[in-house]
Amino acid sequence: MKPDKYEQQALNFLTETNTEFKAEFIEHGYHFEGDKKTRDIYKITLRRGSREYCFNFGQSLNDSEFYYTMGRQKINIDRKYLQLEKKRLLVLIRRQSPSFLNNNKSDIIHYPKAPTAYDVLTCLTKYDPGTFVDFCNEFGYDTDSRRAERTYKAVREEYLNICALYNDAELKKMSEIQ
Repeated sequence: MKPDKYEQQALNFLTETNTEFKAEFIEHGYHFEGDKKTRDIYKITLRRGSREYCFNFGQSLNDSEFYYTMGRQKINIDRKYLQLEKKRLLVLIRRQSPSFLNNNKSDIIHYPKAPTAYDVLTCLTKYDPGTFVDFCNEFGYDTDSRRAERTYKAVREEYLNICALYNDAELKKMSEIQ
C-alpha cells in the first residue's frame, strides 16, 4: 500500500536524516498514567549512526482494537486469535456468528495497527519545555502536582534525547511534518 502524503513526509525525514525507525510490539495494556482503557504498547527505536533513542509508545485506542463489524454492530475479537491466519479466523467467526460475512460489504475485520513513522514523529517533543513553571503554565498543569512534575520530567527527558539525535534545523524540519 502506498503511503499517504503525511506518512511520506515522515519517511522522507527519516531518509534525509539517515534515521532507522523500528516499532516492536511489547504488550496490550495501560500505558499512560490514568488510562481507563488498554492499548497496544510498542518499543520504538530511532537509530542514527551510533546514536539511538528507545522509548515506549502507546498506540491510539482506535488502532489498538481487534474487532469485526456486522453492519453497524461492532463485536470485539479476543486478542488470543490475532495470530490466526485470516481463513481460520473467518471460520471461527462464522461459527460464533453464522450471519457474519454473508457477503455484506460492511462486514469487516479490523486488525490492530503498528504505529507508523508519522504517528511517532509527530508526537515527539521538538521544543524545549522550559522550566517546570513554564511547562505548567503552557499546558495548564498545577505547579503543586506530583503528576505534573512526573509529566514534565518525562517530556524534558524526551526532548533531550531527541536533541541528541537531531540538530536545530532537523528538529524544525521534523516539526513541519503534518
